[in-house]
Amino acid sequence: MKLNVLLGLQWGDEGKGKIVDVLAPKYDVIARFQGGPNAGHTLEFNKIKHVLHTIPSGVFRHETINIIGNGVVIDPVIFMKEIEELQELNVDLTKNLFISKRAHLILPSHRILDAASEAAKGKTKIGSTLKGIGPTYMDKTGRNGLRIGDIINPGFKEKYVSLTNKHKGLLKQYDFEYDLKEYEENWFKGIELIKSFRIIESEHEINNYIEEGKLILAEGAQGTLLDIDFGSYPFVTSSNTICAGACTGLGVAPNKIGSVIGIFKAYCTRVGSGPFPTELENEEGEILRKQGHEFGATTGRPRRCGWLDLPALKYAVMLNGVTELIITKADVLTGFDTIKVCTHYMLNGKKINYLPYEINELLEPVFKEFKGWKEDISKIDVYDQLPAEFKDYLNYVENEVKVPIKIISVGPDRKQTIFK
Repeated sequence: MKLNVLLGLQWGDEGKGKIVDVLAPKYDVIARFQGGPNAGHTLEFNKIKHVLHTIPSGVFRHETINIIGNGVVIDPVIFMKEIEELQELNVDLTKNLFISKRAHLILPSHRILDAASEAAKGKTKIGSTLKGIGPTYMDKTGRNGLRIGDIINPGFKEKYVSLTNKHKGLLKQYDFEYDLKEYEENWFKGIELIKSFRIIESEHEINNYIEEGKLILAEGAQGTLLDIDFGSYPFVTSSNTICAGACTGLGVAPNKIGSVIGIFKAYCTRVGSGPFPTELENEEGEILRKQGHEFGATTGRPRRCGWLDLPALKYAVMLNGVTELIITKADVLTGFDTIKVCTHYMLNGKKINYLPYEINELLEPVFKEFKGWKEDISKIDVYDQLPAEFKDYLNYVENEVKVPIKIISVGPDRKQTIFK
């Protein structure tokens, strides 16, 4: 048996949480492999809307095991709040939520460092979520980090104090006021809560599950174009969001990867700073934002909106080895007279069909136009009932990307899903 991977193909916010929730009944295990509470995976069903940040999106399927993998960074305060909100919905995770010993901890001082660093950048800021993600991954690669496994070992408090003091030294270079005490109190409460869950050597558990023939879905956060290596650097996240990140973020070999499920929106969005070739800074962009309710699930920030970018999508498919596609928010395009798709770019007078190293203002999108549709597709649950214009749009994208679109999401609720 092999492990399947599900990830985003754009700048995040593609609807991964909903799709994981829809697919979870087919799987025995859902495992998050990277990122942290900068993620916001929104699930809607039975008139409930819930946003997850650290916890895998299989938690509402009671028979499913959920694993927070070693590639994830965890803020105990946010984790504690997530658990409390799930308890209010009568979701008990004590038996089916496991946490990797190798996952790194976000300290209160990591959050302060993140905020101080971003403030100091002024106009060059990258649009951090200010959750301490970047500084935590920096300590991880700098071999200074604290891990979940440390909290159950003697000397944890001393390690915490030592790393916090190091951060206080770094903060002296910034003109930034802060107070750690209040956040520290809740942070240590969160540490005690984490101890009540199964803390595991996840790489062994996951590989044992594979050998036993259990069905496993690796859940990614953010999106391919935010990958630390292959995204629009430096306006990226601090982890590997691509399929290879599932190997390092869970401890599985490349030959254990089965299907790679790529999710993309019917249009593009981006939160924060950074290049965005197809961005619409006009009335069409506002309509997309309004109809798509495009505001960050984690930050609340309005998302920048634009037409679908095929060169970027093909790039993401190539990097991840995508075997099947899922298109989300198709219903948001309803009502447009004309829908556009970027097919190429013009760069220094030359037409190119790939995403180059430098994505800047010199990159001009070349669009192909499609006739829109007026029918409300949010209540359609059979592919054949979809408007012909939308099918033309889908077929074109599928033929260009050369990967089949298997699922179409036409709304936020888990029921608003069409299996093609």
